[in-house]
Amino acid sequence: MDLRQLAALTAVAEAGSFSAAARRLHTVQSNVSTHIARLERDLGASLVDRATGELTEEGEVVLARARRIHHEIESLRSDVESMLHEVSGTVRLGCIGTTGRWLVPRLLALMAERHPQVHVVIIDATTTSLIPQVVADTLDLAVINLPTAEHELTTEPLFDEDRIILAPLGHPLAAQARVALSDLGEHELLLEPVGTAFRDQLDDQAARIGLEMRALAEIDGIRLLTSLAFEGFGPAMVPTTAAPPWIERACRRVAVDGLAPRSVGLALPRRGRPSAPARAVRAAIRDLVMASRQDGVHPTPDARGSTDPRSRH
Repeated sequence: MDLRQLAALTAVAEAGSFSAAARRLHTVQSNVSTHIARLERDLGASLVDRATGELTEEGEVVLARARRIHHEIESLRSDVESMLHEVSGTVRLGCIGTTGRWLVPRLLALMAERHPQVHVVIIDATTTSLIPQVVADTLDLAVINLPTAEHELTTEPLFDEDRIILAPLGHPLAAQARVALSDLGEHELLLEPVGTAFRDQLDDQAARIGLEMRALAEIDGIRLLTSLAFEGFGPAMVPTTAAPPWIERACRRVAVDGLAPRSVGLALPRRGRPSAPARAVRAAIRDLVMASRQDGVHPTPDARGSTDPRSRH
């Protein structure tokens, strides 16, 4: 077994066929076929269905390990390069949209100042989408809603954030500056789906006072919830940073008494050590959170341990 065989399997999985994998690897199809056949012979299992080009169940298991091996090799190269020279390399960072709106511009500017040789790729998605990408090592780290039940990840808290109702002008809730959690039972709301951390925490808190939340619609995406409220579809339960100042042209922010904030943190793969570039991005994020003056954003104590890793490899 060697790295070329694992690279061939990964290319077939991502490209969908042997011929497309060969083009991706800048080689000929026979080389890809040979590498896959040798890997199958070594493992004693069929990894690719030759009729469809899809991986078998055994192939999917090998693919997951191959991606982790590739990630570790890239991290190894980045670590050694960073020890000998400047911190350099590529970091793929996932970020939920509401936090990314204010964090990403500052992060890119700070990284350009601290570590100009680090290339940061941003993936904007929901927590539901980001978690499996971190587990699969296609992302180095991600800013997500906490908590998560995914055992393949390790998480670090960043900040707590107030939850608010974003009510379209003309809706009864828009006439109030604040409401009690118990008052929300009278209204249908735009909510995240059951099973997401944001919704499940809300339902748990409502259940403690005998309240069941009524969903006008369930949307897995805070920014879309915000857009729907802005368009007048209905009031939405969102974190406070989902509602920038310009939103008040069409909506009102309504504080909710008796409602705990949502938690946001970093997720990293439990296996392996983050590369030097990933550690640099993590430190920059934590420093920016501590320096943030966002209304309703409360850095958690664990986020205070950040230091600039330029002198630590």
